[in-house]
Amino acid sequence: MSNAAPSDGAQAVRLFLCGDVMIGRGVDQILPSPCPPKLYEEYVSSAEEYVRLAEAASGPIPRPVDFSYVWGDALAELRDYAPDARIVNLETSVTRSETAEPKAINYRVSPQNAECLRAAGIDCCALANNHVLDWGPYGLIETLETLERLGVAFAGAGRRIDDARRPAILDIPRKGRVVVLSFALPESGTPFDWAATPASPGVNLLPDLSPESADFACEMARNAVQPHDILVVSIHWGSNWGYRVSSAQRQFAHRLIEDAGASVIHGHSSHHAKGLEVHRNRLILYGCGDFINDYEGISGYESYRGDLSLIYFADIDAASGDLLHLRLVPLQMRRMRLERASSADAEWLAHTLDRESAPFSARVTRQADRVLSASWSGGE
Repeated sequence: MSNAAPSDGAQAVRLFLCGDVMIGRGVDQILPSPCPPKLYEEYVSSAEEYVRLAEAASGPIPRPVDFSYVWGDALAELRDYAPDARIVNLETSVTRSETAEPKAINYRVSPQNAECLRAAGIDCCALANNHVLDWGPYGLIETLETLERLGVAFAGAGRRIDDARRPAILDIPRKGRVVVLSFALPESGTPFDWAATPASPGVNLLPDLSPESADFACEMARNAVQPHDILVVSIHWGSNWGYRVSSAQRQFAHRLIEDAGASVIHGHSSHHAKGLEVHRNRLILYGCGDFINDYEGISGYESYRGDLSLIYFADIDAASGDLLHLRLVPLQMRRMRLERASSADAEWLAHTLDRESAPFSARVTRQADRVLSASWSGGE
């Protein structure tokens, strides 16, 4: 299989996928209706400090900004590529709750500022992650209520366990349905006691990546889809830094493709992009990296280039569910706004992703317009 554009007669569903969208803390502060800035971190007591760090690194940030500001140049890419469905991992609690969970980092964005999701036309938020309950069960309920008010679908968290396990269904006119399931793993920092139960809100948490957990996830996936649905399985797994893909992750992803018919494994948690694989003509993104965050100006791990973000545009055959084409658009966070990455940064990303994907028989190359393109062979 190559990365050729859809052939005549192949109807493609184009997905916009990205990694962690963290619109809380410093990002929330520059939007029109922020939460109080008080934080409970060891070294930082105000979210305003993250704005000051970003300004020290890149220059003044106007305030308040409009809801489209943080998306920056990504909006033009969305307009030009016109995806049928836009799916993100929302790693922020949408709430004004003052009950912070006792953990190192707590993200929240005000329900009013969550309008920025609509500014980018986001269709679906994966919520199974290690920050959606940062402000307790009430904060999660307010998150769900806000997304419902905004008309943004979600998966991976809910008022009860059945809700947390329920898929999001995106109807694509004249093309079919995209079904999204969302899981979190404790290895990503998601606490075990955040798991939804029959009586309490929480996330759709898998205990591990064992064959038994794969059996459970595959059964859930098979029950969620109808014939010809495109299934996206969004998974928050692994550590924040490092390129290693564990054999357990790879085997788990392969099972979801082979036994449940997943078209896309949408992996995230790492603060930087990781390698990708195409298995049996189905896409596996082992780590999409951060997309929007407030880390600008924070030192540490510079070699991973966590300031660089990627849009993944995946064209999926509407009939077969196979990957037809994959384009990656490099961006950079500057002044808490996504800007097009430089030619040198695009080249660095192409080289890094090609190196990390090559062991999986996938290659990544840079095109003349700085967009990256993936190719693959084999598929077993």
